[in-house]
Amino acid sequence: MKIVIQRVSEASVSIDGKIMGAIQQGLLLLVGICPEDVQEDIDYAVRKISQMRIFSDKEGKMNLSVQDIGGQILSISQFTLFADTKKGNRPAFTGAAKPDMAARLYEQFNQQLAIHLPVQTGEFGADMKVSLVNDGPVTIILDTKTP
Repeated sequence: MKIVIQRVSEASVSIDGKIMGAIQQGLLLLVGICPEDVQEDIDYAVRKISQMRIFSDKEGKMNLSVQDIGGQILSISQFTLFADTKKGNRPAFTGAAKPDMAARLYEQFNQQLAIHLPVQTGEFGADMKVSLVNDGPVTIILDTKTP
């Protein structure tokens, strides 16, 4: 799994002009699934995301997790995180999992994350418009295959 984690003061996702999910302070997650992903990747990602200390404490030090601040999650499926741009000018997405597998693992990821935090989502495979106010800015890339 590759996940772009953005600390936000607000974020929303809409489809055809209708807001499907919206959060206030929390994390916007762009979630990519690859064919090698398994339950252990989901477990690792959920643990890291829910406990990652990237929110400021009273001294301004990044010392609090999204759980600590009572934050929310907006999770968006993002197969383009596995784009291969080495050849030509059109990215290839062969590194992304097939839609049926990706949809299943993405849903499992969101369900497991929702045990710890309020989770909003878009719609898997839809053409979505994502709006956000990146707080900091703080943007972190989590790759479950990289130690």
